[in-house]
Amino acid sequence: MTTERYNPRTTEKKWQAVWEEHGVFTTGNDDPREKYYVLEMFPYPSGRIHMGHVRNYAMGDVVARFKRARGFNVLHPMGWDAFGMPAENAAMQHNIHPKTWTYQNIATMRGQLKSMGLSLDWSREFATCDVEYYHRQQMLFLDMVEKGLVTRKTSRVNWDPVDNTVLANEQVVDGRGWRSGALVEQRELTQWFFRITDYSEELLAGLDRLERWPEKVRTMQRNWIGKSEGLVVRWRLAGGQPAGFDTVDVYTTRPDTLFGASFIAIAADHPLAKELSQENPALQGFIEECQRTGTSAATLETAEKQGFDTGVTVAHPFDDTWKIPVYVANFVLMDYGTGAVFGCPAHDQRDLDFANKYKLPVRAVVLPQGADPADFTIGKTAYTEDGVLFNSQFLDGLTPQAAFEDVADRLRHTMLDGKPQAERRVQFRLRDWGVSRQRYWGCPIPMIHCDDCGAVPVPRADLPVVLPDDVSFDVPGNPLDRQASWKHVACPQCGFAARRETDTMDTFVDSSWYYARFTAPWENEPTDRAAADHWLPVDQYIGGIEHAILHLLYSRFFTRAMKKTGHVGIDEPFQGLFTQGMVVHEAYRDSKGDWVAPAEIRIEEKDGERIATHLATGEPVSIGAIEKMSKSKKNVVDPDDILASYGADTARWFMLSDSPPERDVIWSESGVDGAHRFVQRVWRLVQSAAGSLRDVAPEAARDGAAADVSRAAHRTLQAVADDLEKLSFNRAVARLYELVNVLSPAAQNVGKAEKQAKAALRQAFDFLIAMIAPMMPHLAEECHAALGGKKLVAELPWPDFEDALTVDDAIILPVQINGKKRGEITVARDADQKTIEQAVLALDFVVAQLEGKAPRKVIVVPQRIVNVVI
Repeated sequence: MTTERYNPRTTEKKWQAVWEEHGVFTTGNDDPREKYYVLEMFPYPSGRIHMGHVRNYAMGDVVARFKRARGFNVLHPMGWDAFGMPAENAAMQHNIHPKTWTYQNIATMRGQLKSMGLSLDWSREFATCDVEYYHRQQMLFLDMVEKGLVTRKTSRVNWDPVDNTVLANEQVVDGRGWRSGALVEQRELTQWFFRITDYSEELLAGLDRLERWPEKVRTMQRNWIGKSEGLVVRWRLAGGQPAGFDTVDVYTTRPDTLFGASFIAIAADHPLAKELSQENPALQGFIEECQRTGTSAATLETAEKQGFDTGVTVAHPFDDTWKIPVYVANFVLMDYGTGAVFGCPAHDQRDLDFANKYKLPVRAVVLPQGADPADFTIGKTAYTEDGVLFNSQFLDGLTPQAAFEDVADRLRHTMLDGKPQAERRVQFRLRDWGVSRQRYWGCPIPMIHCDDCGAVPVPRADLPVVLPDDVSFDVPGNPLDRQASWKHVACPQCGFAARRETDTMDTFVDSSWYYARFTAPWENEPTDRAAADHWLPVDQYIGGIEHAILHLLYSRFFTRAMKKTGHVGIDEPFQGLFTQGMVVHEAYRDSKGDWVAPAEIRIEEKDGERIATHLATGEPVSIGAIEKMSKSKKNVVDPDDILASYGADTARWFMLSDSPPERDVIWSESGVDGAHRFVQRVWRLVQSAAGSLRDVAPEAARDGAAADVSRAAHRTLQAVADDLEKLSFNRAVARLYELVNVLSPAAQNVGKAEKQAKAALRQAFDFLIAMIAPMMPHLAEECHAALGGKKLVAELPWPDFEDALTVDDAIILPVQINGKKRGEITVARDADQKTIEQAVLALDFVVAQLEGKAPRKVIVVPQRIVNVVI
């Protein structure tokens, strides 16, 4: 019989149309089955999906299809994270409105995602730039204002001079804007903040309950929240200070090292620094230089440490004659602690670098256990480990922990100007979330500024505050500032002339609650409380680890804020989190050093070496390192090319099979070819046997050669289900390759097979189709139809395996001689003790040890071990 080649171009479109026609993946909120909510981080509509999207959404789709087959009512929605600077940049570059650009991109990407055969409930689709969505976001903002979760204050912020907008600390990467790449500056602006710091302790404690989150992500959030317990120590200013300044408060987590202090460092915007700069132009210049760097901790850690000696000194808290200089330093932030630190160079690397640069004393006060004080010195590396105190007067011999308590107790009972010289304080690194952005394409902040009434919320009845369409991008800055007819309004309280807030919200606000909106996107309120509480938290969330701080932490805060405002009844948005690896590819360069795209070269193997040649010029191309796919290096593979050439199932299968899902997957033509060959192999296998099996009732065989087929099928079914539960997609794929190898010989002779063998093979084929369906859904439907299936595979339940058929008939027992393992023996699982003894005593290594003598004893522990005692 001649088999037709599987044609994904026609087959995949056919089944996608059938699924849509039958509404297979549309989810009802009133379905009585147990719920399961699977969600992948929704994409930004940049214009085209990339291979990272293919991998991310393929994984989520496997989970959704598998859980649906297991009997769950599955919610698997899709939307678009659609606001942001790229749309404004496109507007300026291509003379196109951001709305037009965005919705065109959404249409393109929607078509691409649909071509992947994803089991998405498209009826719940929305974009965050839809007025209907940001209307509800404005409702949430006003509710948060009412509950005291929003504040407006002046603070030093990160300013992106290219995008002309504020960036949160989390959006500054290596001192540069996360989108523009521009060096970030500091500016002092009045803006809106969410009071995320009110939840610092709660967000930290909640991490311990997120057992299905990667530990790496939880650690990153713990470090970002940055809880520390220390002392605020008041140091007396002892010379050079301006009038009105008598003390400086310093927060420290290491008061045990006070006797190693060699300088005090204060922030550039510390009140003392500001006052001193009034009469010191050089200091003023230094402060301005400090303000041209970002405010994020990462920026401060990597920037060169610089300081300015103010000429002011402080007296040591335990020795009034010991004077220590005060510096203004670029690594101290005013909004962390007190804006002042003391430097102990011997036991902090940053302080040591600073002290060496400015030739300040380095005095060791913590000695490693067992070290000789006479020989211990500090070189280029600070000593930051545990030990005992020395060179510290009354603290000598104490551990750092004991010294901390001693210092705290002494200074809390020492008075300075009528106040205790120290107090305990718990400090968090986490800062309030500044959400004001100086741009057009974002959710308008629903506030109005009145000279008499101050900042006034837009009345709920007047929502939504809709972005005006008639704006221009011909000059830099926020177009809303220049849109007079939109900007100027009457004050809702007094009726006099007022101004709309022209800042829009940080786009991370949009993505901090979308998972809740998906539960009832048609509701007039931000959520349907009953639906939200039914579906949330998300059972399985999938996305990149690069969102560990920004999106995931903000979403955790926002869920708590929505609970306080009555929109949800939960604390945590995502019960399970999986962070997939990236898709990477070799990079290629021509003889000029220019990057060359994979589609422009041909790779051949000659004498064991891979040779790359430029298709257009015939010139050799150098094969570089395997790197993350990026447009700049042209090592990008277009998903449309892959889907058109091989089909969606091949792309999905390769993405799932190549490596563990948490690791990077290396895209290669040979790997994709291999995946496509397997697709064709499965199709040939099913098609060749379909004529003989179409009307056969499936039934397992328990004896004879057919039983081998049934045992392989049932064991694989059990194992693959376990793999998919654990998101071990690559292991499931490997098992299916093995099963196909078992089924192939049986299928070749199925026409002549007995009834029992046909029934066993038909059941094995049904199992195979069910198992490949979450990963290669189109192929599964086509194979099922070829075998005479009347229902859609997408609507069939997951098959049940029989326990008896998953148990091996034979077991391997370790064999010991006098308690030491010498080898192994394979015996029937139901073999009796006498049979096992006889088989063990016949083993060569046992015979050699016995030397013709009888053993003293043979101990058989059933199904575990055998010990021969000589």
